[in-house]
Amino acid sequence: MRTIGTLVLIAAFVAAGVFFADNPGRVEIVWQGWRIDTSVGILVAAAVVAAAVMMLLFWLLSRIMASPRAYLRRRRERRRRAGYRALTQGMVAVAAGDPQEARRHARRAEVLLAEPPLTLLLSAQAAQLGGDETAAKKFFTQMLDRPETEFLGLRGLLNQALHEGDHATARSLADRAVTLSPKTRWAVLSLFELEVRDGRWEAARDALVQAVKHRVIAPAAARHHRGAILYEMSLAALTRGERQRALALAAEAQALAPDLAPPAVSRARLLLEDHRTRRAAKAVERAWQTAPHPQLAQLYGAIWKGDAPLARIARFERLAARYPAARESHIALAEAALAAQLWGEARRHLERAIAADPPPAAPIPANPASAVSILVPEGSAQLAASASGAVGLGKHSVGPSVQLCLMMARLEEAEHDDLARMREWLDRAARAVPDPRYVCASCGGESADWHSLCPRCNAFDTLAWRTPVWAGPEGLAIDGRAVRAVAEPAPAELPVAEARGA
Repeated sequence: MRTIGTLVLIAAFVAAGVFFADNPGRVEIVWQGWRIDTSVGILVAAAVVAAAVMMLLFWLLSRIMASPRAYLRRRRERRRRAGYRALTQGMVAVAAGDPQEARRHARRAEVLLAEPPLTLLLSAQAAQLGGDETAAKKFFTQMLDRPETEFLGLRGLLNQALHEGDHATARSLADRAVTLSPKTRWAVLSLFELEVRDGRWEAARDALVQAVKHRVIAPAAARHHRGAILYEMSLAALTRGERQRALALAAEAQALAPDLAPPAVSRARLLLEDHRTRRAAKAVERAWQTAPHPQLAQLYGAIWKGDAPLARIARFERLAARYPAARESHIALAEAALAAQLWGEARRHLERAIAADPPPAAPIPANPASAVSILVPEGSAQLAASASGAVGLGKHSVGPSVQLCLMMARLEEAEHDDLARMREWLDRAARAVPDPRYVCASCGGESADWHSLCPRCNAFDTLAWRTPVWAGPEGLAIDGRAVRAVAEPAPAELPVAEARGA
């Protein structure tokens, strides 16, 4: 199309030339005493030439006028390219862990780019990498004044406040971050964790509601967290003397976290103190269905302490019927039988307790102090997922726990006055696997009592009643069975084989 247009234009000029050549005509111009006689063709050609000269002069003049602006624009573009090149090199230096190089590129980018948002971020990261927390705080604070960097500035200041242990400032920053972006996971979780670590349980409950609303925490986990929070609120209400509120909160906590014994123990104890014996017994029996625990058995015995020994056995049979397969059920019945001097019954339940499955083995934390891979017996938790060494499964059971060994020693002494057998069981107790206890799923720390915050790592709602991983003379014992640790690490790509229990 462009070629056709050019040909048409040329043809028009040729036709005009031929026309003026065939019809030259005559033009006479008289102006101020000047007289010009020429043909029409020459006059048209002169006009075209004059117009071309004027256009050229106008173009030259416009270029001269626009040259300073064009020079400044090219200079800004060169500075912008150099600034972003320095910014990129600074980010690479931060990733490589070179604080001096990062600071040098950050200063160059700041000069060339006149402090855009990314320059502030690079400067703050370079300062943090170099250990200059004061300078990093200054840059993060400057980022708060810009809408596009306010959120990043809040995160940087929040991390600094947490590092300094300033929970009040950190909580304020986390609250502001959640207001800006309520669906951001780190902001919501930071606010929730700060509330629980500071014991602000009602605020933590509200933060948990927001976390569930924005799908930051799964509903099942949130339900359990809520149960733990309500239990802490119950204890706080009891400290303030609000017994009825404490009782109501403990009941709700028991319903939300049925695998935890402490809320049920607290509720049943309050009912017992109010002389509501049957309701206290029902609370224990209900909890035993999902969380058989020695504290529940001890409290159940306190509820019926006035009964005769044989009557107490009947009571504990009713409790054990709620979870007949649980080892704690057999232990509770054996204790009652020992108190009633029913030696055969006590021995029967102790043997069943020894044969029964113990509570689940404690999971190995993601970053243990000295991790080893473990081959887990069938039916056990998948403990070997995060391990890094190779282990072989032993061919025998490590035997009963410490508590069961001591109970068997009592039985041998009371029934037969067999001191040799008693000492044998006491010797076994010294080498036996530990009794179940509360173990943190985050750090592996152990605790005799349940706490909402792990006493070792302060993680929230991570303690569970578990059989701890135990290294004894026969090797590493898990879930009541023995495994043998091997020093050589296994290749990471090899799958962990499943082992069969002895």
